[in-house]
Amino acid sequence: MKHPNLNRLDTAEPLQSMSNAELGDVAVEIRDVLCELLSERSAHFASNLGVVELCLALHSTFDFRRDRLIWDTGHQIYPHKLVTGRYKQFMSIRTKSGLMGYPNPAESEYDLFMTGHAGASVSSAFGIHSGDTLKGAGDRRAIAVIGDGAFPSGVVYEAMNNAEGNVLVILNDNEMSICPRVGGVASYLDRLRLTSLYSGLKSEIGRVLNKVPLVGDPAERFLAQMKEAVKAGLHGGMLFEELGFRYLGPIDGHDITLLRKYLKMVKDLEGPVLLHVVTEKGHGFTPAVDDPRTFHAPPVFERSAEHAIFDDATPAGLPSYTNHARDAIYEQLSKNQDVTCFTAAMCQGNKLEQVRTDFPDRFFDVGICEGHAVAFAAGQAKAGLRPIVAIYSTFLQRSFDQIFQEVCLQDLPVTFMLDRAGLAGPDGPTHHGLFDLGYMRLFPNIVVMAPADGEDLRLMLEFSVNHSSACAIRYPKGVATEVSRDLAPRAPVELGKSEIIREGSDGTILACGAMLADCLTAADRLLEDGIQVEVVNARFVKPLDEDVITRVLRSSPFVVTVEEAALIGGFGSAVLEFASQRQLNTGHVRRLGVPDIFVEHGSRQELLTDLGLDSDGIYRVCHESNNHNTTAGTQISVDDATTLSSDKA
Repeated sequence: MKHPNLNRLDTAEPLQSMSNAELGDVAVEIRDVLCELLSERSAHFASNLGVVELCLALHSTFDFRRDRLIWDTGHQIYPHKLVTGRYKQFMSIRTKSGLMGYPNPAESEYDLFMTGHAGASVSSAFGIHSGDTLKGAGDRRAIAVIGDGAFPSGVVYEAMNNAEGNVLVILNDNEMSICPRVGGVASYLDRLRLTSLYSGLKSEIGRVLNKVPLVGDPAERFLAQMKEAVKAGLHGGMLFEELGFRYLGPIDGHDITLLRKYLKMVKDLEGPVLLHVVTEKGHGFTPAVDDPRTFHAPPVFERSAEHAIFDDATPAGLPSYTNHARDAIYEQLSKNQDVTCFTAAMCQGNKLEQVRTDFPDRFFDVGICEGHAVAFAAGQAKAGLRPIVAIYSTFLQRSFDQIFQEVCLQDLPVTFMLDRAGLAGPDGPTHHGLFDLGYMRLFPNIVVMAPADGEDLRLMLEFSVNHSSACAIRYPKGVATEVSRDLAPRAPVELGKSEIIREGSDGTILACGAMLADCLTAADRLLEDGIQVEVVNARFVKPLDEDVITRVLRSSPFVVTVEEAALIGGFGSAVLEFASQRQLNTGHVRRLGVPDIFVEHGSRQELLTDLGLDSDGIYRVCHESNNHNTTAGTQISVDDATTLSSDKA
């Protein structure tokens, strides 16, 4: 049996009776399984290698069927899954119907929250401990494991400012988020790491000073001031202790013996505790240690000794939307000295490394602090700059209030580049960017666009940095298939103007963004059946092309809107709202998009197929609409369009 220890772990309970040496054997097995996984598919890797010993120490000290454990952000959950009864299913991780790549309460009682965004673990841990206390189970220990990259998130300090109860916050400090971390908190942690003797020295100083005889108030004040001065000098201001936490560490996060010692110590401590654990991202696999950014979620590789051999046979394929966005951003910074670029700890994910290198004075990585990024950009815009904020759709949600208050309310020209809009594939429901159309288009003073291909994206960014108000450009994680303009040259990007890609009198497809390619494929199949459909590249979700939509709703026998977004509040909803305002018929309108559900993980193409958003699904709905009209003898005319009720939609 290849991994005998993991194979017999139906729960994590047996870990509690293992020796440190036996736990070391389990650690070897976990790292072997992780390397085997990466021989099959891309997955989060270096971060998981870094928490193996910490995971084992936690599960061998606590019983998390009773005690509480929350992993932040959750992508370092793989060792935890392997020791909590999911070893036999582990190779299905990040595949459709397989294990999720993040915590999932539906999989195991050991998983409490489906965590995919950074920073919320500390608040959640205090909340669940408070709930346990009120329900009479306050003897449970609640633990949040949070990385140093997530630690500067504002919500962490909101939680720590209100901390109370027996909660342990474990700061997993590996000097990284996905890219090297940035900011004052990072510098503070660096100083703490250099004072590794702090804990013991603090105790010794206290022991010695407490033995000094005190003579009157002046001496007491002097000794108290001396203690504080020593603590401040050794410990950078005692930030955590001033917030009410008992600070322990920093300690070696790969020493199981030491970790278990400290965790057992924490069991007997009252009140909030912060345990500072220093780990190495990629620990145990030299290539990942040497290049943790590449090995955060690397492509498939073959492990040979201590080397990783990537599969060179994998075709590069067409450029992704992210590549096109990077090139367009670079172009704008090259052309205009007023253009700046922001990211929130995702420089590598947004492929902005060259932008950072070539424009260091105009590139700002604020860490995992999306709200700050947007407010910071608003300040730059107020000063006359043209900031571009490049953040994944799912993470930009965290700055909702700043988009409202600091950007749109002030009518400032900030450009939002929303990567991973739509279905984010194997990262699952925490990362799908399905809600941006709903939360962006509801604000005044903002333009919302969706490019159909890479050139559309470039033209939209050019438009945006020259527009007088805020603009949002959303695009998916996927290949940007170039759309052919056989009948007419590509139309320029003009405010609120769509683009007619193909003409037809039997029906109309209104395609939003990257769905255009599949819509055209469906139109080709319909043409083979003798059904000629018009295909419109909507381009703008706000403002809509009112002239084209009015014409289509009045004259087209059927209309199908297609979007890779939530139907509630999305592009199709915008069309229906417009029709209602104009008292136009909508009984012949069908909307294709994501219904009122959280979509599970799988490849983007698998998920599109399941949702009926691939070319086959679009073809079927158009065919059904055409057959219905033919059978019913439906013919929408200009005269009767305004008299039909829109409640049939």
